Amino acid sequence: MNDTRDRALELVEMGMVTAEDMLTMCLKYMSTDDVEDMLDANELSARFQEDADEDEDDGQPDSYTEYQDLYGGDDSFESYAEDY
Repeated sequence: MNDTRDRALELVEMGMVTAEDMLTMCLKYMSTDDVEDMLDANELSARFQEDADEDEDDGQPDSYTEYQDLYGGDDSFESYAEDY
């Protein structure tokens, strides 16, 4: 039994249709709910974008800033490395 999804990918690989055209055909054929489910399954839906936005500025310092605060910055690491 042939998988038609594989056939669609083969058509793109053989150059019979561009990837952009195949994507357009698929999106036009799929229902809005299908597209929403596909985006969500691949973590590209709005709910994942909102989570990413929240992670960007959570008010906490990043690990580099924490290191700088704890150990006095790059200069102290360089002087430590010179001692050994």
